[in-house]
Amino acid sequence: MAHPSSSTETASKVWHNGKMVDWADANIHVMSHVIHYGSGMFEGIRCYSTPQGPAVFRLREHIARLHDSCKIYRMEPGFSVDELVEACLEVVRVNGFKECYLRPIVFRGYGSFGVNPMPNPVETYIASWVWGKYLGQEAIEEGVDVCVASWARMHNNTLPPTAKAAGNYLNSQLIKMEAILNGFTEGIALDTTGNVSEGSGENLFLVRGGKLFTPPLSSAVLTGITRDSVIQIARNSGVEVVEQVIPRAWLYIADEVFFTGTAAEITPIRSIDRIRIGAGKRGPLTAKLQDEFFAITSGRREAPGDWLTFA
Repeated sequence: MAHPSSSTETASKVWHNGKMVDWADANIHVMSHVIHYGSGMFEGIRCYSTPQGPAVFRLREHIARLHDSCKIYRMEPGFSVDELVEACLEVVRVNGFKECYLRPIVFRGYGSFGVNPMPNPVETYIASWVWGKYLGQEAIEEGVDVCVASWARMHNNTLPPTAKAAGNYLNSQLIKMEAILNGFTEGIALDTTGNVSEGSGENLFLVRGGKLFTPPLSSAVLTGITRDSVIQIARNSGVEVVEQVIPRAWLYIADEVFFTGTAAEITPIRSIDRIRIGAGKRGPLTAKLQDEFFAITSGRREAPGDWLTFA
């Protein structure tokens, strides 16, 4: 079915606390805790079309991260990793998708009013829809123009970036809106010390001198599943990968820069703050990593690990 406000193809059925419900009936009360206080943990997971059938990319790792996010916020999902893995596969099967985007979300529902979340019931949903290239199909080949945001990423001891929490994305929205209104596709946030962190919803890599650099977790970045995949693919290809603090100025003098994420996959960056990066187009290492990544997700090449779960 299509969402009323867009042409997006959404699922007919949504998984809710162990049962399938119609998309139109997947509703919550306006006084649910998550609406007022952002108390939700979620994941974004891609299911790819392969010759062997629909394959969900690194499903178990995503669900394990969801459980980790919930643990940090003292939220009990009520379903094990195994149960949620199977539920995601069931959503793909029931809706007949060949490829789709999965959105498991665990949140505090309708109960007590006030900041204290613990008296409120915990709800778990898994929705899905067909989602193309997050930053545009042309971005995969041509790259995107981005800016350094005036908004910093939150400090590790303020809101833990390790948790993929709904509330964290208010910060992401400020970064994204500022970038768009200033004529850019995306923004890059610095951490509270002024060093490179990540995009509004993507991890970041840069290439210099044949080495691949990415900010460490201490720079307020999400423990990205695609980030980890790219690190493994690069190292298996003989590329040296360095996780280290990256000063802002390195962005401008890098040979290549690219985003990674479930939605963005691997998206090249062709300019930052209107400074051309490298040749101003997708660089050779970015292209090589893209080729490897998409060969794995399409089932054409064996993954370094058990990365594809077939529905």
